[in-house]
Amino acid sequence: MSNTTGRTRDPRVREFVIPSRIVWTSDNDGKSAVENAAGLLEERDGQSTLQSENPCVLRHMGSPASILLDFGKELHGGVQIATWFMGGNERTAKLRVRFGESAMEAMSDIGGERNATNDHAIRDQIIDVSFLGATEIGNTGFRFVRIDLMEENSFIELKSVRAVFLYRDLAYKGSFRSSDPLLDQIWDTGAYTVHLNMQDYLWDGIKRDRLVWIGDMHPETSTLQAVFGGHEIVPASLDFIRDRTPLPGWMSFPSYSVWWLIIHYDWYMQNGDLAYLEEQRDYLTGLLNLIAEQIKEDGTNEAPSPFLDWPSSDNPEGVQAGIHALFTLAMQRGAELCSLLGDEIAADRCRRTENKLRRHMPHHAGSKQAAALLALAGLWSAEEANEQVIAVGGSQGVSTFFGYYMLEARAKAGDIQGSLDCIREFWGAMLELGATTFWEDFDLSWTKDAARIDELTPEGKIDVHGTYGNYCYKGYRHSLCHGWASGPTAWLTRHVLGVEIVEAGCKVMRVEPNLGDLAWAEGEYPTPLGVIHVRHSKAEDGSVHSEIKAPSGITVIAPGSAELLTVG
Repeated sequence: MSNTTGRTRDPRVREFVIPSRIVWTSDNDGKSAVENAAGLLEERDGQSTLQSENPCVLRHMGSPASILLDFGKELHGGVQIATWFMGGNERTAKLRVRFGESAMEAMSDIGGERNATNDHAIRDQIIDVSFLGATEIGNTGFRFVRIDLMEENSFIELKSVRAVFLYRDLAYKGSFRSSDPLLDQIWDTGAYTVHLNMQDYLWDGIKRDRLVWIGDMHPETSTLQAVFGGHEIVPASLDFIRDRTPLPGWMSFPSYSVWWLIIHYDWYMQNGDLAYLEEQRDYLTGLLNLIAEQIKEDGTNEAPSPFLDWPSSDNPEGVQAGIHALFTLAMQRGAELCSLLGDEIAADRCRRTENKLRRHMPHHAGSKQAAALLALAGLWSAEEANEQVIAVGGSQGVSTFFGYYMLEARAKAGDIQGSLDCIREFWGAMLELGATTFWEDFDLSWTKDAARIDELTPEGKIDVHGTYGNYCYKGYRHSLCHGWASGPTAWLTRHVLGVEIVEAGCKVMRVEPNLGDLAWAEGEYPTPLGVIHVRHSKAEDGSVHSEIKAPSGITVIAPGSAELLTVG
């Protein structure tokens, strides 16, 4: 059917998901208020009939009858509740439906010390459902759903409660497998986290922060390139924020506008789409001029609202050092982009501004975020930055967002093993707590006496979701599916598999594996010309043999021990 004015097609698909387990049911004076809860785990559809067969029955006996369902992993969407018969009002029943990214969030009330909210998406509400019908409710990020029958002296027969999973149906073209199943799981989890956030646009989170935060998006676009290669959602999101931020405005912060530039550079290298880059010419050069205007002759800057990420925000000296490094990167990338566009006057202005920035070397102030950016901008030796700041204390001080750049700086310093250890310790700890997607924030100290997020917190344990979090994400408001935390997915592809883009459009690729303590690693990297497959194996003498299969049209620069096969 052709498009009609005022009508658009949703690029996402709907998929029904059956609960994987019953976490909890209520009782009343020792009597079960929920009968045959296991019936909801059967493969049932949402079509009601005049004959109820093996229903799950909720009975209000002086207090709400309640059930908590686990759908097995984080999802985006809502639930469909299919009913047979009910008693009380007989035609309708009032149900309270609560969604949660953790089991305890689904058990919570709005407000209070645990800070459960309905921000960005309603996840706690009372609805009417009809007998012999199917009612859909919810549009949020969740894994758990609690349902309460609210009216006294009533019952309801449930045929099914199915998650309505709303997502883009995309094949994972990239992959990562190795001799360490934990690293494989971390790669997959980062990929899935970004995949879930590919909704109307590329979002920050699917429960809260369902916004196009351009300053948080670079780890997401880096992961997306490693998993999907290219996708229209990236330029759509870049253009969305550009069109809503006319110059001389900043995209919330000057640093966020810099990330817009950096994403454009990386996106061009991946896809080689010069026509799309040409569309950015006026805004790009205008933004570079705006940044240059902030830089004084001594290399310092007077840009407003310095910001990197929330965990670094209490260290203003460190933040300022990180901003300085970002401005330097902006001028580096800006000069290259302007040259590609044939604007050598603008490119020269970027280079002169970069030279001014390099006259000043700010102190990192102990900030791992700042040290990483200073190393990546070439303002400080990566080896020194790693030894003196980034590697100190292992995963202490790592943040879910800027952890990606800390890993990048450690790789630049040659510290592949330290990076692998950090990924296992920091991101692996979230998996040990039951995570199926990576979180907005995390600190290793949270693991002490912590209960898993897929269980009701037992006595003597700590509810990690409701207890921790900071700044704007305290307690249950904290997002447990945040795309900026996906950095290890992109990092493992880039540095362990060793796949690097040398020429725009992936026409020339370099493959230099770094296995660390791994015996082998293999995977795929998606390019506009097809998928590159690599496999690296470590021999007893420590040497690494590589097998590389690349599509025709791609030139691969590989180690001397590599066996290269071009696929026609």
